[in-house]
Amino acid sequence: MKAYVFPGQGSQYCGMGRDIFEAFPAAKELMQRADEVLGFSISAIMFTGSEDELRQTRYTQPAIFLHSIAIASLLGSEGVTMTAGHSLGEYSALCFAGAIGFDDAMRIVARRGELMQNAGQQNPGTMAALIGMQDSAVENLLAEASSAGIVQAANFNSPGQVVISGDVAAVKKAIELAPSFGARMARELVVSGAFHSPLMKPAEQELAAALENIEIRDARIPVCMNAVAEPVTAAPEIRKNLIMQLTSPVLWTQSIEAMVSGGIREFIEIGPQKVLQGLIKRIDKSVTGSGIDTAEDIRRVM
Repeated sequence: MKAYVFPGQGSQYCGMGRDIFEAFPAAKELMQRADEVLGFSISAIMFTGSEDELRQTRYTQPAIFLHSIAIASLLGSEGVTMTAGHSLGEYSALCFAGAIGFDDAMRIVARRGELMQNAGQQNPGTMAALIGMQDSAVENLLAEASSAGIVQAANFNSPGQVVISGDVAAVKKAIELAPSFGARMARELVVSGAFHSPLMKPAEQELAAALENIEIRDARIPVCMNAVAEPVTAAPEIRKNLIMQLTSPVLWTQSIEAMVSGGIREFIEIGPQKVLQGLIKRIDKSVTGSGIDTAEDIRRVM
């Protein structure tokens, strides 16, 4: 059984999607439609924007979403029995699974990017990657570091790779303490906010309001969602989980384990870069993984 998985923020790169735009008329039409829906040229930012411009959350999120969906729309869904996305990638998965229409998904992803960027300015925070720690040790570390402020696990990416998020002082304290809790490495990340933490709370209510203004349908293909690590198809659950996702940890390790338990043996990453393929390999070595990022990749599988 086969699943498509969709990457999240951090996978962007300069020139992303340009070869797909030039090679496939259907993808060109979709990208031009995205520019119309957003009222600005996200495709121009993808193709010729600077690294600094692409790193802005309000542009990063729609760029990665559009790149992923342009590929997925060319491939179709034959043989795909489940899907999932990492953080932002969950919106790509839901659009692919038919739960959210393209125009609505494009708008809500752009709005989410704006809200998260604004929340990062309103409640300045940071994130850090911890390598080589057991989840239980991470919990103990965060309990001690929380004396300096809000800090929580943001992403359970793979066994021994956890990202934490919160107040700058608390995250820095966690980085200092991490070696004594067994971390091989603890490194602050270059981000514009403390994503998947309570510091995103200002964005949560506005995202909930924005989600009320779009149609969410039952998914045609089960989507294993970040906040619950379970396959979901019901529209009300999808809406609730998308709101929870903003301030809750991304349970990626647990999601992949649930998908494997559900019979998935092949994972195909749809979108820029190869981040998820590496994580999945570390989560379960028995499954196969590949990726589709470029026009050449698409031609090969088509």
